[in-house]
Amino acid sequence: MQLTLVVPELIWPEPEDHESLDALVCDGLNTLIARSRMTRRPPQSYEATLCDVFDLGENPAYAALRVLGEETGPAVADACWLCADPVHLRLHQERLILADGGSLEIELAEALWIVDELNRCFSDLGTFHVTAPDRWYLQLSRDTVLGRFDVLPRSAVTGRSVDRQLPETPDLRWLRRLLNEAQMVLHRHPANERREAEGRSTINSLWLWGGGVLPECRAQDFAGVWSNDPLARGLGHACGLPVHRLADDATALLARATPGRSHLLVLDALQATVHYEDGGAYRQQLLELEARWFAPLQKALAGGRIRHLRLAASTAYATLAWESGRREQWRWWQRPRPLAATAQALARGES
Repeated sequence: MQLTLVVPELIWPEPEDHESLDALVCDGLNTLIARSRMTRRPPQSYEATLCDVFDLGENPAYAALRVLGEETGPAVADACWLCADPVHLRLHQERLILADGGSLEIELAEALWIVDELNRCFSDLGTFHVTAPDRWYLQLSRDTVLGRFDVLPRSAVTGRSVDRQLPETPDLRWLRRLLNEAQMVLHRHPANERREAEGRSTINSLWLWGGGVLPECRAQDFAGVWSNDPLARGLGHACGLPVHRLADDATALLARATPGRSHLLVLDALQATVHYEDGGAYRQQLLELEARWFAPLQKALAGGRIRHLRLAASTAYATLAWESGRREQWRWWQRPRPLAATAQALARGES
């Protein structure tokens, strides 16, 4: 069996944060990293890293792919799609900082209430859809011209400064106007009035990204895609691959996955902890991943049950990949080092 493992935000982005990084007991992960061949490229989003696995080009239509992976989403064909995710923008030291919907504790009924009003106000332009409280979409006609739509994915801007929400191109004037008007609708919506009265952050904007029609995807040599993430699942569906919910742990995966074939596994539990700057939650999630996934997968690789493993991680330091086979995992002289030391080496530009 060969395994490609995608783990966004694997390494905590602050190498000198001793409280978050020190004394993390993750021998399986550290051994796997120490006895693998590492490559690094410039930092990029998790979405771009995932799409690289599927040989998609720059700025693919993330929205259409993510809709395709939704368990209760609308039909994708014959439409141009945008992710229209609910966010809160706050002004901090003359910069706009974005909080994504995952941090806003949006109720499903609340999301549907707001989207009903958006559809009433913009029925002539397209249709908004809700598939989860923090995942909204805008469906446009297939012949909509978006031009070069290079808005960063939501994961790349969560918790960070937002310079501009949409490109300043003539083709997108209508979309910038739509966003401005949508912000006014959000401002006066009763759901936001209630949130403000309760001391909660309002949903004061949408993050419009990932625009385009469903792309043609090349055939991939995966026997299965294992993920709960809609984008990963959508990529699998677009390539005609078997798509599975994430197994409980490595033992369950190895029992269910087709032997002798390649599989893609996406573990995204660390992503939110980094976006929300929660070092304690990062430690907890990493230790769970170590126990359930990293340690048993490293053991399976060293024991020959997995023939080749590639670990890909989008991080603040770089886009990283470690590759190893059974023989490399028995190089006992390549001693593991603590994850804090790995973070510090990456910050210095070392391997």
